[in-house]
This record gives sequence, C-alpha cells and structure tokens, in this order.
Amino acid sequence: MKYLIHTILLTLVALVVMAARVPSKKITETVNLEDVRAQSTDPSSPYYFPKLMKRFEANETVMTTTDYRYLYLGSMFAEDYNPYRRSVYADTVMPLTFKEKHSRAELDIMIKYCQMALDDTPFDLSQMNFLIYALREKGKVNLANIWQYRMNRLLEAIVSTGTGADTASAWYVIYPRDEATIINLSSKRVQSLNPSFVEPYFDCIEVTDQQGKKQEYYFNIKTVLEEFNRKYPEM
Repeated sequence: MKYLIHTILLTLVALVVMAARVPSKKITETVNLEDVRAQSTDPSSPYYFPKLMKRFEANETVMTTTDYRYLYLGSMFAEDYNPYRRSVYADTVMPLTFKEKHSRAELDIMIKYCQMALDDTPFDLSQMNFLIYALREKGKVNLANIWQYRMNRLLEAIVSTGTGADTASAWYVIYPRDEATIINLSSKRVQSLNPSFVEPYFDCIEVTDQQGKKQEYYFNIKTVLEEFNRKYPEM
C-alpha cells in the first residue's frame, strides 16, 4: 500500500525541486484565466477544451505543459463542471483505500470503479492514484504507466501555476479536494494538517511534519467559487 500512499506526493516533490533548480520563468507562468476561458471555449483555438480532451484521451505524448495547463484549467469552463460534485463511484472505492492489502477481487473493484469515476470526473487525482496502484498490483503495468504519465503531467501543470508558498504564487486547482490529494498522502511525513480559508479566495493548508516543522501551502480557488456560484446560486 506504500505505493498508493506516496505516488502523488513524491511526484509533486520532484517537480517542486526541479522548479527550485531552474529559473522560475521556465517552470512557472502567470495564470490568465480570462485567456483560458476564451481559448478553451473557442472552437478555432488549439486550446479548445474538447480538442485537448481528445488528445489527452489519445495519450498524445507531444502535448506540452502549456497544453496541459489549458486542459486542466479549461475544464472549469465546461458546461458540466461542478467543483463539489461527489462521484458515487469514488464512494465505492474509498473504503478499500484504507486497507493494507487487497485481494484480486478487491483490486478488480478498484479498477472498475476508479475508471467509472474518472469517466465522470477525468482529472480526479485521487482516483488516478488509486487506479495506478490497483493496475500495478494486478500486473497491468503498461496501462498503469499510461495513467501515471497522465497524472504526472497534470501535476506538472498544477505546479507550473506557482510555488504554493504564498497567496501571490498560490497553486490553481479545479477541485478543492485536489489540495488534500496533493499534500495529505504521506502519512509518514505529515503529522497533522490545519486547513483554513484566507480571504478573498484562497485555501491554506498548514502542514506539520514529524519533526514539528510547519509549512504552509496556498491554493487559488477564485474561479472554482465563481463558477460554482454562477451555476448553483441556490446552494
């Protein structure tokens, strides 16, 4: 189960280290969400969301980090986007993720329902992580590698939006649950988490490690809140 716990965090750490070693202009780029909105909804644009989604599903390895940024962030402007939608398929998978070992039948259940959850919400990072784990445990290495590549590129796109160190360089996420997925999957390194909301539109997670060292990570959820309030004003 260690693979399941550590995959996302280790990938993120590697990307953050890479960002620290290379000039920031080559790793991060200021997010212009108005441009993302315009490009992702324009059929003539190379960043039109349905076009990028087809390329993603076709496993095109020539897609750039910029492509993935427009794909990931552009999904917020799709008609069916709901940042707080809960997948019933993910609910089926969740109890199994607390187990240390899984039978082959349980792995089959995880694979089936993770894939169904991803059909519903294609960029659900936790479901990708669980699916990769189950596929590897079943010996389906090639398929696991495909999903691993997809997840790594999406994480790279998220990291490219900032450093996460403060509100000025907060990471952009399309689902608030991604924040916990990115930070909270290493039980050996994290002693406690203290989430809070910082006005006007930032989530902050204070992480305390086993040595008592604290570090804060910031996430920009401005568009998440705007789109949810626009589409679901009654909630």
